Amino acid sequence: MAYSYDPDGAIFAARRQIVTGNALGIAAASTWALAFPAAEILLQDWDPLTLNAVRFVLVTAFLVPLWALIEGPRVVLNARWGHGALLGGLTFGAGSYLLLVAQQLTDAVTVAILVATMPIAGAVIELVARTRRLRLTFVIGLALSVIGGVVATGSATVGNLGMGALVAMASVVLFALGSHYSVRDFPHLSPLGRTTITLAGGCIATVVALLVSHRLGMAQFPSHRIDAAQMGLLVVFGIAGMALSQVMWIATVGKLGVAVASFHINIVPFYVMLLMMMLGESWNWQRALGAAVVIAGVVLAQKRRRQQVP
Repeated sequence: MAYSYDPDGAIFAARRQIVTGNALGIAAASTWALAFPAAEILLQDWDPLTLNAVRFVLVTAFLVPLWALIEGPRVVLNARWGHGALLGGLTFGAGSYLLLVAQQLTDAVTVAILVATMPIAGAVIELVARTRRLRLTFVIGLALSVIGGVVATGSATVGNLGMGALVAMASVVLFALGSHYSVRDFPHLSPLGRTTITLAGGCIATVVALLVSHRLGMAQFPSHRIDAAQMGLLVVFGIAGMALSQVMWIATVGKLGVAVASFHINIVPFYVMLLMMMLGESWNWQRALGAAVVIAGVVLAQKRRRQQVP
């Protein structure tokens, strides 16, 4: 048996796509991790719905001009804004808010463990859409990713489940669906365009929800003065933790699929630990072990049999 040669460079191109996709996944997850320390501080003074709405406003105000500057106003104006707004509002807008609600109802560790199941949601979506075949290496890699994600959350006791768990799982499914359909429904847009058009939809949904909730007395606008420190945290939470990370995340989904891309999310607790070490926290071997298990799952899930010829 001899291995076939690759005259058209197809194998090389596929491997380059995998390498690029995983590099983007690492960058997206590590950038997203920046939002967690910022959110931890901001939620002490901000209502979750208000904070989420302000975050989306900052993100949209940053991404729309950037998209127009890089790709031209014509591309922006000709995009399918109606569909993008509906998709983004129902998935990213609702999902990001539900994740904050879930953390209020339970705790950060419980939410982190439930978010670790996103690769399962992504795999189910791709199997239903028939964009992925179920292989043994992928199943084992998927299991390693979920196990590693749970291990990486640390040894704290999981909070009470119930409604909080259901809300968190709904958020995970919505985020996975939004990521999958962003790539499927906007094939001619760049990752920047796909991200902008859907997050703008999330912005509309969250702002409307905030205004209605405030009218009903269910949400409060911040009464304190927003100083430079708070603005800095909002920039980290919104621009870095959502705008930039989401562009790279959508690019990762386009190259790897939502299931494998989701594996990288389970390394976020490890990245958060590295960030918190700069603020005085100590090294956590359990999170490092969890990250290593997830990485093993990422590699195994993308392992393909080499084509052979007689």
